[in-house]
Amino acid sequence: MVAVRGRGIGLRRHGCLRHLPTMTDIGEAKPPRVARRKRARRRADDAGPLDPLAPPDTFAPLATERLILRPLAPEDAEALHRLVNDWEVTRNLAVVPFPYPRELADQWILSTRQSLAEGSAYQLAITGREGEHEIMVGVVGLRIDRAARCGRLGYWVGRRFWGHGVASEAAGRLARWGLANLDLDRLEAGVITDNPASASVLRRIGFRQTGEGTDSFLARGGEHAVWRFEATRDDIFGDAAPEPAAAEVPGAKPLLLVAACALIDSDGRVLLARRPEGKKMAGLWEFPGGKLHPGETPEAALIRELKEELGIDVSAACLAPFAFASHEYERFHLLMPLYLCRRWKGVPRPRENQTLTWVRPHKLADYPMPPADKPLIPLLRDFL
Repeated sequence: MVAVRGRGIGLRRHGCLRHLPTMTDIGEAKPPRVARRKRARRRADDAGPLDPLAPPDTFAPLATERLILRPLAPEDAEALHRLVNDWEVTRNLAVVPFPYPRELADQWILSTRQSLAEGSAYQLAITGREGEHEIMVGVVGLRIDRAARCGRLGYWVGRRFWGHGVASEAAGRLARWGLANLDLDRLEAGVITDNPASASVLRRIGFRQTGEGTDSFLARGGEHAVWRFEATRDDIFGDAAPEPAAAEVPGAKPLLLVAACALIDSDGRVLLARRPEGKKMAGLWEFPGGKLHPGETPEAALIRELKEELGIDVSAACLAPFAFASHEYERFHLLMPLYLCRRWKGVPRPRENQTLTWVRPHKLADYPMPPADKPLIPLLRDFL
């Protein structure tokens, strides 16, 4: 069985079946498009969008080798009901009743669309194909706790699709997307203890078991023991940096040399890049730059990296040394000179799937960054 009992589960509150907003509440809520426009306007003064700043009007489906994860639609209600109205599925879900009334599928799908518009939860249909037809396989969800910078992951899969790796493929994809694209530091999930298959799914995609507890289950009735799981960026994406050069001093950590550049526009804003899904430390913001090649100077490395990453041309004369970061990681020591640049040719554009944004100096500390970058922020802010 691959249904996780997690607080972020597809059928868990905030969009749970027991605490759904009424149809009137949904109808009277602020239109999502208006809310998005207001959020975008509030941020426009401090961060000029490049690729892009504001959320898109629609959620772009997430693809895996075999699956598509997309927002639920009203026409999914019949298939959703058919899959989840199964004791072997609902027994592992916290707030899903059994039998599962058909009308609850319609209500819950409406609530997921509202949550998606608000950015408070991302509940997605797991779909595949049989021949030329799309079929619904299950649901995967991520509920956002902004204050804790945490996402609660959950999923369930229809019984006929068990044993095919669907849960690992879908949950792993959403976990990676969430850490790379949302302001999250960690993910959480929970599994009822008689569901070891779901615990194996979480371990397979990078989660660690952190403890045990109890939670109530509506279909079973009463409190039941659960395993708690957690994952950070390092758990999901691996260690924090590329392989450094070997250490020559016995017992010393290898030294990794990286050059970074603060591009400053005519309005005094600084360009930050968000590391994309698939890279180490995905989802964190940083100054453009990269690792030095053997025999390469920091200036030459920046000229190369800025061309590769942003498509701009910079001359060494326009790179001014400003400060440096020296930070010890678990496996290596990072040394990173930071340069300032106010003149370049071309328009910075994301060429490696990263997100770019221009940030005013007093707002730089609001963006989560790798630990090596953080000490540079007050220096740069005070200088600018």
